[in-house]
Amino acid sequence: MSEIATKLGSPKIDPLLTPFRLRNLTIRNRVMSTSHACGLEVGGFPQDAYQRYHEEKAKGGIGLSMFGGSSNVAPDSPSIFQQLNVGVDEVIPHLQKFSERMHAQGAALMCQITHLGRRGDPYAGAWLPAIGPSPIRETLHRAFPKEMDKHDIARVVKAYAAAALRCKEGGLDGIETLASSHLIGQFLSPVTNTRTDEFGGSLENRARFGLMVHDAIRCAVGDDFVIGLRYVVDEGDGGLSRDEALQFAHIFERKGQIDFFNAIYGRMDTYRGLAVDNMPGMTSPIAPWLQAVGAFKKEVSLPVFHAAKISDIATARFAISEGLLDLVAMTRAHIADPHIVAKLMRGEEFRIRPCVGATHCMTGHRPRCLHNAATGQESMIPHVAEHAANGKKVVVIGGGPAGLEAARICGERGHNVVLLEAGAALGGQVLIAAQSVRKDLIGLIDWRIEELEKLGVGVRMNTYAEAEDVLAERPDVVIIATGGIPDVDWIDGADLCTTSWDFLTGAAPIGNEVIVFDGTGRNPGMACAEQAAMAGKKVALVALDGTFGMEMAYSELNTWKQRQYELDIPVLFDLQLTSVARLGNKLEVTFVNEVTGQTVVKTADQLVVERGTLPADALYHDLCAVSCNDGVTDIDSLLTGAAQPGTQNPSGTFQLHRIGDAVASRNIYSATLDAARLCNVI
Repeated sequence: MSEIATKLGSPKIDPLLTPFRLRNLTIRNRVMSTSHACGLEVGGFPQDAYQRYHEEKAKGGIGLSMFGGSSNVAPDSPSIFQQLNVGVDEVIPHLQKFSERMHAQGAALMCQITHLGRRGDPYAGAWLPAIGPSPIRETLHRAFPKEMDKHDIARVVKAYAAAALRCKEGGLDGIETLASSHLIGQFLSPVTNTRTDEFGGSLENRARFGLMVHDAIRCAVGDDFVIGLRYVVDEGDGGLSRDEALQFAHIFERKGQIDFFNAIYGRMDTYRGLAVDNMPGMTSPIAPWLQAVGAFKKEVSLPVFHAAKISDIATARFAISEGLLDLVAMTRAHIADPHIVAKLMRGEEFRIRPCVGATHCMTGHRPRCLHNAATGQESMIPHVAEHAANGKKVVVIGGGPAGLEAARICGERGHNVVLLEAGAALGGQVLIAAQSVRKDLIGLIDWRIEELEKLGVGVRMNTYAEAEDVLAERPDVVIIATGGIPDVDWIDGADLCTTSWDFLTGAAPIGNEVIVFDGTGRNPGMACAEQAAMAGKKVALVALDGTFGMEMAYSELNTWKQRQYELDIPVLFDLQLTSVARLGNKLEVTFVNEVTGQTVVKTADQLVVERGTLPADALYHDLCAVSCNDGVTDIDSLLTGAAQPGTQNPSGTFQLHRIGDAVASRNIYSATLDAARLCNVI
């Protein structure tokens, strides 16, 4: 029996649902989300959309929500990825309102405050030079920092304390500072601190700046306010070692200024460090650093929190029950489903919407989730669909992510829903995407299928619907989610091309010498190139764009770059495919360089083409004339959350809409967003 279960006297009590005491703060359970720059700030402040995003997690039962990843304390720590500004008093009223909202729902609230140091951008914000312990350039953000003098140090220490006091005056329960790759951590790490004065060299000297910061913070906020340290337990790659990290941790513990460690692993000053170590993506194993953090916890006396792809309840429960963590952070998991704890409390663990690790929430579109279109859209899209006042007959055609989401939401709203799918399996293009390293994407489909079963939505497989089949259902609403077909007809010699779909599914055999044309910058092109290389074939990837993977999240891009190097796949850029022709037993493939205008000719056994899809919209056009809205989805209504307007065609008997790739070639999020915005008001 676990330690927690023993203390509670019953193994039946979920360890995740036990409260936790931190200084004078009682956190209602052991589940939290960590600070992150969610992209919803306005003017550097957490305004309504930002607050609603976190409030939804509080409504969903979370114990502690931390916000404001990399919130800036000083002007020379500029906003480069939409951080908050806690360096001015104007933030306080926003924090007060935020705290009130979260506390009303029973959740604790904390903010991360920091100075970016050398991670800052000298060409952003106030255009001030970046600063750091030593003038060492960072690979990821590329600034050449000024070496801090004693005046800089005193000024920044004061700024930290002032920012912490603003957080306290804003009603927050606590703050954490960041000691990993940011300024405090830059003083600790031998990679970034080569000083020879009292702030460099020995462990005590390198810790001095961080200790000064926390002394000043504690003096400013008093003893009744929680202070934590987001702390790296091992930088790896020649950085701060595990042993030195432990020694620094003991130094901070002895000083008594902080109340917890929020443990992370690795560095974040390179794309690889960020995507593999710090925020591991889809190809990383579940909770890759949990054991390392658990070992760290055994060596320290303060509580330890941790986040890094802890995306499932079983792993989270294990982390708490086995004493590896005191609080378990499920940040991206709450982006996928902010109601995790509430579902646990209701005995509905099986209904938790899983995070599949797609990292869409880590792009410039953050915090939008590939699995949950409501995240970040709380002011307009509910996370739980409301029951409609009047039930309707809704017919959905197509069982890809768009159609499944439309059917699910309409089912939750109490409508009589039937979904017609032409194929033998649900999932649409996700079934193809899951053939690659992105296999976990299938979770998007599996969860929706299970939800449709629970809702009693009728699903008819192997049903190629014609207009008369749809009309026979006597629908009130018809939603066309038929997806698209590969776009190759524009090529002179299209009949000689292999589509990425046929290649990835094995419908087309792999040639000995393969050219893959990537006209999207998405995942399929590289997935095809990898598949050919893994089969031992000679392959080249030809990209229309000037940079590899323009549409990918950075963790995906890092994964594919790694595979490209490992498999020695050459990549050519800026080439537009124009034609392909037979040349003996080979194919002659002609490109035009988009930069120089020069013609480039290559030969191969096989040309694989990825250029998105064209809408499979024949059924939609067949139904337009007999629909009451002529197939028009009113954009103004869609964007304001209003019901679609009434009749344009008096003789029509049903509303007709199309969503997802049946409109245009886009991504999974766009498809589910179409469904969510439309169906929540049907």
